[in-house]
Amino acid sequence: MLASAALVAVAPPPAATGAPAAPAAPAAPGVTVEERRLDGDVPRRILDDSGFDGVAPAFAASLRGAGSYGQAERAAVRHGERLWQRAVDRAQGRGPAGGELSRDDDRPLYWARLAMTRELRAWHAESGLSEAAGTRLLERLESASRGQDSMTGGGAGDRAKGLKRIVVTGFDPFTLDRDIRISNPSGALALALDGTVIRTADGPARVETAVFPVRWGDFADGTVERALRRALPRADLFVTVSQGRVGRIDVERYNGAWRGGFGDNENVSETGLVPVKDPATQPQWTTTTLPYAAIAAAGTGRFPVYDNTSVTEIPAGGTAPVVRPAGPTPGSAARAGGGGDYLSNEIAYRATLLRDRLGLDIPGGHVHTPVLQFGPGNTDPATGTVSDPVFVQNRLDITEQLRTIVRVAAEES
Repeated sequence: MLASAALVAVAPPPAATGAPAAPAAPAAPGVTVEERRLDGDVPRRILDDSGFDGVAPAFAASLRGAGSYGQAERAAVRHGERLWQRAVDRAQGRGPAGGELSRDDDRPLYWARLAMTRELRAWHAESGLSEAAGTRLLERLESASRGQDSMTGGGAGDRAKGLKRIVVTGFDPFTLDRDIRISNPSGALALALDGTVIRTADGPARVETAVFPVRWGDFADGTVERALRRALPRADLFVTVSQGRVGRIDVERYNGAWRGGFGDNENVSETGLVPVKDPATQPQWTTTTLPYAAIAAAGTGRFPVYDNTSVTEIPAGGTAPVVRPAGPTPGSAARAGGGGDYLSNEIAYRATLLRDRLGLDIPGGHVHTPVLQFGPGNTDPATGTVSDPVFVQNRLDITEQLRTIVRVAAEES
């Protein structure tokens, strides 16, 4: 999830690809930019081909039966948890595939969640509940359906069994106005690893995962800290993951306290210092504590792995940004971490800052996956299909290599 500060303009959504779309239903009150994309042909096809097309209607029926805020909240949490578990089960081969789309696909979770939030907004508009109550319901649905509520990082039982505890995070698809078919391998990784046990040379390790939105506002509101504050104190290792460069994997050494302005999934652009609590003690840079040298040296899969130390800074006393291949210099102001100046850099910055503020002595940091690419002949979103064998194999290969990287990080920690 790399982005340049120069890339701030996001085009309006293109026309739906593939077969002509059916007439769109009237938009629900307060429908968001992300939710409006649901009316395109591609999201509907992804939901149909995965069997997730019935998720939102079932949730809407539960909401119609809710006679109070408490009942609506229970419905939001229950259906959110069911969606997350269903996506995890599908990715890990449990239960019916539900359609033609490959099991490892992260996109059904993304589009089904948006269909649910749109239903919730429509219900809330007619409910008479306050705006604050509607916001709270959305927060509960989001955190439950993203695995954040269940990402405990293990408990005393795991310790008794000799299990290490690993936290891994991924992201939603993004840049959907360029190609609405896009998938995010970090999200697929989260579904593939959640609740699994990795066998390491030092013994077994249980993995708990969650995915995060590609929205500046959610990060400013503390979504990362709310989820990870519960999980990191119980973890032996954490790895935040996002999609990065073509054909390579990067272990990002340094994270910068700067937002570069690239448009998010709501087509919102934010530029400036990363907003955190207690800004008076906010550092310009945080660093990984992952065993980066061991990860880069290990033969983990088909993609080359790099220990990325490059940053962009404004040197102490300077005014212009300078690229530093070997990391930041003393007193400099951040303009991009190794992972850029977008939300992948920001989750790495927030997670490692939280680690430091909590006084945790655990390995943790960010890894960028390769860009997930469609096969030859399927690169044009205007004419292409939602999936192809090369696309699926690329995602499977990325997932397996990141699984191995997590294992290496656990063994070296």
